Amino acid sequence: MLRIRIGTRSSPLALAQVKIIAGGIRASYPDADIVPVKITTSGDKDMSTFSTDPNGIKGIFTLEIERALMAGEIDLAVHSLKDLPANINPMLPIVAYSHRGDPRDALVLGRNSQGGFSVIGSSSLRRRLQLGRLYPSAKIIPVRGNIGTRLRRLDEGEYSGLVLAVSGLERLGLSGRITRVFTTDEVMPSPGQGILACQGRAGESYSYLEAVNDECSRDCAIAERAFARELGAGCNVPVGAYAEIAGDILTLRGLYVDDAGNFRRGILSGRREYAGNIGRELSGVIMG
Repeated sequence: MLRIRIGTRSSPLALAQVKIIAGGIRASYPDADIVPVKITTSGDKDMSTFSTDPNGIKGIFTLEIERALMAGEIDLAVHSLKDLPANINPMLPIVAYSHRGDPRDALVLGRNSQGGFSVIGSSSLRRRLQLGRLYPSAKIIPVRGNIGTRLRRLDEGEYSGLVLAVSGLERLGLSGRITRVFTTDEVMPSPGQGILACQGRAGESYSYLEAVNDECSRDCAIAERAFARELGAGCNVPVGAYAEIAGDILTLRGLYVDDAGNFRRGILSGRREYAGNIGRELSGVIMG
């Protein structure tokens, strides 16, 4: 019998994401014994460590899981792709990309809100800079913690509104909390947003993930992450990217906010088999 130990963070969202991958595997292997292995990461212990981490906040949510994978303590790791650093250990490649959930960001207002807001909480610099343009009169401040914690703080009045990923809210059955969904032009998503990444060990077979792997998600992710990689992106570097595929053509839109606060945007299309090249070339176009 197929037995798979899947490493994951212990948050409700992380466990819901493992359930999605496990369901895909069981579509082909109904008798598979799939065991979630909860791992506490540096970011779960102390969010302040992100300021000294070379990968920004992304690295501190994945490091301990990757160590367990390398040590053979788990067989597979499941992450939100946007949490993985643009540069990952080649010995621990991404071996499958899930079907993409909604890539957009959403505004969530407190339960007692009267419709207006003056303080918006957001976890990423990418979001905060874009929200500053949409809501120039609002105060945009950082917020940490899992989705449940953030929503509790919102409803207690600490914030007037929050901006969260639509896909995360949907996976937790919280889409009813969404007040407004931003277009990808209004708030460019994080590279890979909405996609789940399955990370494995180089040289091993992961044929049981065939039913999970989505080729469109893979090609979009390759383009978006190549764009981010060229710009040195972590959560402390404001980069957004979103790719779409029509037939054999991939169109990538990218955003970078430079140190002077200038918003640099660009768009580039090409054949999807050259997804990585499209990402790298768009970064050069944007940077001039």
